[in-house]
Amino acid sequence: MPAEQKVLFLTKKHGKWEVGTAEVSTPGRGQLLIKVKATALNPVERKIQVFGVLVEEYPAILGVDPAGTIEAVGEGVTGFVVGDRVGYFVKDKGIFQQYALAEAAISVNIPKNMTFDQAASIPLALTTAALALFDPSSAELPPSWEESGQGKFAGKPFVIFGGATFVGQYGLAKLSGFSPAITTASPSNANYLCSLGATHVLDRALALDVLLAEVSKITGGTPVELAFGTAPLPSVEFPASVLAPGGTLATVWPVIDDSHRAAAPGKKVVGVIRSTSRDATMYRLLRSSRHCWRAARSRCAGPNRVEILPGGLAGIAAGPKRMQKYMVHIMYFTCRHGASESHRVSCKIRGKNVKYTFLCKKLRQKSTKS
Repeated sequence: MPAEQKVLFLTKKHGKWEVGTAEVSTPGRGQLLIKVKATALNPVERKIQVFGVLVEEYPAILGVDPAGTIEAVGEGVTGFVVGDRVGYFVKDKGIFQQYALAEAAISVNIPKNMTFDQAASIPLALTTAALALFDPSSAELPPSWEESGQGKFAGKPFVIFGGATFVGQYGLAKLSGFSPAITTASPSNANYLCSLGATHVLDRALALDVLLAEVSKITGGTPVELAFGTAPLPSVEFPASVLAPGGTLATVWPVIDDSHRAAAPGKKVVGVIRSTSRDATMYRLLRSSRHCWRAARSRCAGPNRVEILPGGLAGIAAGPKRMQKYMVHIMYFTCRHGASESHRVSCKIRGKNVKYTFLCKKLRQKSTKS
């Protein structure tokens, strides 16, 4: 193991990306040192650079979604050995480097049939969805990846605003039995969302009155008790309008204040960023690889799709710009770390907005016949 490594720094607030060197850390008690093989990119990296939010100390090392092999094991760690392939969620940013520390308690072994690129695309999106829906500080649903929560809400409708976002694709509520599973998205993403388990896809450009009429038609008038907002929306009133009195709107918005709650009288609006019990919920989700990957696969037949972004650590700088330019959803940007210094990225550009209601059942029947 080398004493020094390559690192990608964000040099200052609103600054540029720059490759430099730094010492390789030594794992402490309960930690693992990971040789990072792949890193997923997230919209938050661009927000930090452009808007100067969330980070105060510079130069900064960003990145939260890694996968790699264990290089060293800290004191008190059990269940892991040097050489294990692992994926993990990073509570403190710092993955745009060749070697990074991980907490063993929220690390999981990667299945043999999953690549590092695929594994890196899962942690943040999966845990964000889990925190929003199942954390005691959020929607408080019984965890769907545990036996006690499976099928508990069978026959109850569920609406996702932004089903094609990284978080929206992880419909963990599917294991809870929610049906119909309705999502908003652009038409170009309908086929893929149906393959993940959505029963109906509504055009994200629909006017509110049309959207409400479509939801009512799909549910047959059954009250909607839970909605999940994973994409930027003009107001809280828009997603909250689909809810019955007493219903819950779970969101991934960074701040939920009194103005948001006042905009949805008689309903509960919750966020995920400031959860006081997030560590406990993440530990429950990630405490065994079996639970973690089962929860991940509840979204579809396999993990996220990825695509190579060349240039190694230096190539990461192009990823956030590309995500913004093409409004990327559906696929995931990941970056490979290694001797070849190649990086992987996956994306799908949104199609034009066309007003529509897409019934996934019809698509599946058509695919079966062809």
